[in-house]
Amino acid sequence: MDETSKAVILLNLGGPDSTESVKPFLYNLFSDREIIRLGPWFLQKPLARLIASRRAGKAEEYYRQIGGASPLGRITTVQAEALEKKLNQRGGRFRVYVGMRYWHPFIADAVKEITDNGVSELIALPLFPQYSRATTGSCFNELTRAAAALESEMKITYVQSYYDHPLYIKALSETISEGLSRFADGREQNVSILFSAHALPQKFVDDGDPYVKQVKATISAVTCRLGIDSWSLSFQSRSGPVKWTCPETKETIKQLAAEGVENLLIVPISFVSDHVETLYEMDILYKELGSGLGMKIERAPALNVLPVFIKALAEIVVQSEAGGKD
Repeated sequence: MDETSKAVILLNLGGPDSTESVKPFLYNLFSDREIIRLGPWFLQKPLARLIASRRAGKAEEYYRQIGGASPLGRITTVQAEALEKKLNQRGGRFRVYVGMRYWHPFIADAVKEITDNGVSELIALPLFPQYSRATTGSCFNELTRAAAALESEMKITYVQSYYDHPLYIKALSETISEGLSRFADGREQNVSILFSAHALPQKFVDDGDPYVKQVKATISAVTCRLGIDSWSLSFQSRSGPVKWTCPETKETIKQLAAEGVENLLIVPISFVSDHVETLYEMDILYKELGSGLGMKIERAPALNVLPVFIKALAEIVVQSEAGGKD
């Protein structure tokens, strides 16, 4: 039995750790009806298999261009190690685990390990600052199912969101300032700022999903902190035959170029870790698009293991443990 009784599980979607794992990763993703419903329930997995087969080749090429795999698993592991160290500096006795929704280490496997280690209190901390049923909600449901399957009696506290946490806002502000410094004269050189968030099926928003409102609240807090008056918001990474939140990031870049914008900083507003959406879509696809339009594009760094972000996660855990805001 593990010597600690309290634990944290960092939740994320995961990413393929090789080009060979791209197809099964996509299958797992499209099999999740909490993200997208592909017809009646009995057609979900057959259609997911078909879509994964059709998209695997193109997706594999994206991953080849960023080193042959997603760094998400590695980064999340380092985040977990840093968070565990930070929490235990406070005199705690925490273990921090990693659970992924669509790739290894799967949430169910992490829950089994946590249960086997005798954990009695678990804090579920999603690496999605803004809540959506497609991300946080899906991970929470999988965690609940896994615990029920093991007939676990441990107490689970679910951190719903932290989109306006002061230290999270401070961390974002630091990355934006660093991004602006990559232009010759910083903000004085007329740099426009584009916040790019992961797209969400529009039906979710229409049904009351708070994701877009929380993204806008995050942007409001960080732009107020930095004194930024003008900015744009767009959405990227659409997949599947449904209507998605808009405007789309590529189209927004084209529109900004048409308006005369020459210097653009893209801020990954709903991504806390580097993965294919930052390393391929932003750093390769969007920069090439901007170059062709006569625009210089830079990206604000992802939060990854930025010390103030790890400190934010630690404070969120402590607040949740004490029965504070979750």
